[in-house]
Amino acid sequence: MKKIGLIALSLFAVATLASAQTGMSQEKSKAPLSPPASAACKFSDGKTIKVDYSSPRVRGRKILGEASEKALVPYGEIWRTGANKATTFVSDANLTVGGKAVPAGSYTMFTIPKADKWTLIINKKTAEWGIPYKYEADELARVDMQVSKTPAPIENFTIAFDEAGSKCTLHMEWENTRASVEITK
Repeated sequence: MKKIGLIALSLFAVATLASAQTGMSQEKSKAPLSPPASAACKFSDGKTIKVDYSSPRVRGRKILGEASEKALVPYGEIWRTGANKATTFVSDANLTVGGKAVPAGSYTMFTIPKADKWTLIINKKTAEWGIPYKYEADELARVDMQVSKTPAPIENFTIAFDEAGSKCTLHMEWENTRASVEITK
């Protein structure tokens, strides 16, 4: 009788563990493929820039390159700069982004990646899904971004800032590429 009770208890424990494992696997599978992320820069006077975006992953794919290479983000084409909804750019200060005036306000950001430079597009249209891009009439500015190689591959698309007093340098990194532009007040 004790053997039957012990076997039943063992089977119950195994079933409970298997159920917990399945539940964890299902929870992991519910995680977004491009989770929300944000970056912010605070100037010395307390004014800020905030960027909200969705951060896609490389997941073994070719990310940046020629369309013939079946790159996810082909060179020379407008990209929503992340995934899902268009990336937002909000500032409570009047700025100069890559030499162009950008008044305080809420905007969306798009980019045109190329091997040797990227173009950052700041657009007045907000709350858009991101693609297809049909907002040329609402563009506030297009500015050049400097491109360099990252020292190691970057799995998660990342937007970040380097802060220095009245200057913030915006960086976008993914795969093996870093694009940067200087922002001043």
